[in-house]
Order: sequence, then C-alpha cells, then structure tokens
Amino acid sequence: MKNKEKKSMGIAKRRRIVNTASYVTLSVICIVWVLPFIFLLLQSFRVESFGPTGYIFPKKWGIDNYAYLFGYDMATKSASESNFLQWYINTFIIALCAAAGQTIMQIMMAYALSRFRFRLRKPLMNAMLILGMFPGFLTMIVLYQVLKSVGVTGDNAVPGLIIVSIASSGMGYYIVKGFLDTMPKSLDEAAMVDGATRFQVFYKVILPLCKPIVIYTVLTSFMGPWGDFVFASTIALGSQQGMNVAAGLYSWLDAAHITEYFTRFCAGGVLVAIPVMVLFMFLQKYYVEGVTGGAVKG
Repeated sequence: MKNKEKKSMGIAKRRRIVNTASYVTLSVICIVWVLPFIFLLLQSFRVESFGPTGYIFPKKWGIDNYAYLFGYDMATKSASESNFLQWYINTFIIALCAAAGQTIMQIMMAYALSRFRFRLRKPLMNAMLILGMFPGFLTMIVLYQVLKSVGVTGDNAVPGLIIVSIASSGMGYYIVKGFLDTMPKSLDEAAMVDGATRFQVFYKVILPLCKPIVIYTVLTSFMGPWGDFVFASTIALGSQQGMNVAAGLYSWLDAAHITEYFTRFCAGGVLVAIPVMVLFMFLQKYYVEGVTGGAVKG
C-alpha cells in the first residue's frame, strides 16, 4: 500500500510540474503575442511627438492621432489631409465583396465535389490541389497587366482587387468539402423523394446545416483582403484613391513621412485590428466548429 501511495504521489507531482511548465510556457507565448498590439495601442495615444521614440509609455496622452485619421487636426484646429477613411472604406468594400463571392464559390464547388460523381472528378481535385500549392503572388505581374488593360488599376483599383480576391477562389474548397462529407447523403435522397430539385436540396436542406462552415469561410475570406498588402500596393500603384488601408498606412512609414505619421500609423493599426477582433469574439464558436468539422474528411 505504501508503495502504491508513493507511486501515485509521484505521478501527481510530475503532473503538477508538467502542468505548471505548460502554463508558464503558454503565458510567455501569450505575452510575446500581445506585446506588439500593446505597443501600438500605447503609441497611438502619444501626442508629445509624432515620430518614433526610444520609450514606450507616452509622456503626454491624447486622442489627436485618432482625430487626425477621421479628418480633424487638433493641433491646427482644421481639417486634416488624411485619406484614412477612404482607405478604410475601400478595404471594407473589397473584404465584404470577397467574403460573399468566395463563400458562394467555395460552398458550391465543395457541394458539387462532395455529392456528385462524374468523370475527371479526381483529376480535377488533384489539379486544383497542385495549383493551390503555388503562392498567388507568382502571377502578380501578369494579373497587373491584365487588370491594367481593362482599366481597374490606380484610382480604380477597388474593382480590380475584388476580382483578384474572388477569382479562382473555388480552389479553396477543401475544408468545406470535408464538412459536407460528414453529412449523410440520405438527407439529399429523402428531399429528392419528396420532390425537391437539386438546388432546393442544397438551399433548403444542406445550407441551413452548414452554418459553422459558412461562418468559417466568411471569416477567412474577409481576413485575406482586409490585411492584403502585396496585391493592393501593386494594383493601386501609389494612388491615394485606390489604396486599401494596409498599403495606405505603409506609405506613412517612408523616410519623408515617418517622423510626422508614426503615431498616426499606430492609431490606424489599432482601428484596423478592431473589426477582426470583434468578429472573432462573437463568432469563435462557429469558427472552431467549422475548422474541426471540415478536418474530418478530405
């Protein structure tokens, strides 16, 4: 009995040590992950100077940087020259259209590949899998030339970025298809026996059951264009009217502007992070269900 008690105490002690080490490691990782955002937040309220400094905590606090972004310069008591609102609206339009377009295309593609059996189905899936392994920026120069030829670059970059975001998005069907594969085909068959068409089966039977994966797809589709810099800066080509918020804020960090716009850049970074944080906070449950449900089958 004593040996068993000692053994159980030893196991419990090792378990406590392992748990403590895990909690400490995770806490350190969380702190490291949060530090950049805390730095941005603190610097966004610094008003004694607008350029980079050697300290983190502001000596003088204020909302001057946020007011500047929204069109009012508190230092001069006049309208600011900021294009942040235009960039923000551009980004929101692009992300919203991309989220809607990508979600529709991916769900329809996934439903077809999950439910239908046709010739060349496997080769088609393999081809899309291989093509998806290549990073999209490899085609950046070609895409720019194509979009330029139809007049959707520069000041008209928003439609071009929407096209780039939605085009070929059907190749990202994998997780959605995995989620649909978990649904029994007997649901489709029962609905068709009752006289439903294929579209009615998809729209009235399958789609209401796909809420987690739909929300997952909407979130991931929204986040891509929201934080896009490479394509946005290339297609906008320096146009203030055509930039998204990432390209616009980056333009404030060159040598000619950083001493005047650094804290305003930090304020813009905070405002850019808020929508995504809010979405994840409210939709986290469905996001996790979509990821885990779509990872069951391929």
